[in-house]
Amino acid sequence: MNIPNALTLLRIFFVPLLVALMVQDERLYALGGIHVNNTVLALLIFLAAAATDLLDGYLARRWNQITTVGMLLDPIADKLLISAALIALVQVQRMTGWMAIVIIGREFAVSGLRTIAGQAGFVVGASELGKTKMVAQVVAVSLLLASHEWPDLNQAALVCLWAVVIFAFVSAVDYFRRFWGVLDETIKERRRIEVLEMERQRVAAQAAERRQRSGAPSSGLGAGGGGGTTS
Repeated sequence: MNIPNALTLLRIFFVPLLVALMVQDERLYALGGIHVNNTVLALLIFLAAAATDLLDGYLARRWNQITTVGMLLDPIADKLLISAALIALVQVQRMTGWMAIVIIGREFAVSGLRTIAGQAGFVVGASELGKTKMVAQVVAVSLLLASHEWPDLNQAALVCLWAVVIFAFVSAVDYFRRFWGVLDETIKERRRIEVLEMERQRVAAQAAERRQRSGAPSSGLGAGGGGGTTS
């Protein structure tokens, strides 16, 4: 296993630890002689996990270690991290449930969209809106966690959260617009090919039938000739 894939797996392993720290009651942990509570520790783990998202892609491209496993695991790890953090934030009443549903629902919808697109033979790549949405998600979750300890960040966290919801909706519309446009053209092209093939087969069948009729002997002449020979 290469280092970029190991970083992706590390991000997945961070998820249960992150959730456990976010939903438990207030506790203190000693880190190098410094005592931090579970919320601050969760924030540090979330930031470390988000950093692996940037680092694994950079290293995979720089070292030419882009693999099929990495391409499959990376979006799964991203969605697990963000979805788990949002659900935990709803659990501890740091954000409303409907916002989490919109953001997570968008992730599932776009993933399904890409699966259908792949089966149809084309790829729906990440848009600039989608990339901006991911950065906004990381910033929003970080601010929501930090605002638990520093209430002055509440307003900034709320603004960023609304930005994430808007980005999620707009980027989903953009993905589906591009998808349906390409899919519609693909379906029309396939239908044209099918119609042309059916017409070709019909013309070939008619030509074969005409050749068969013109080449077959007359049954009347055959019968008469046979009678003359017998008499």
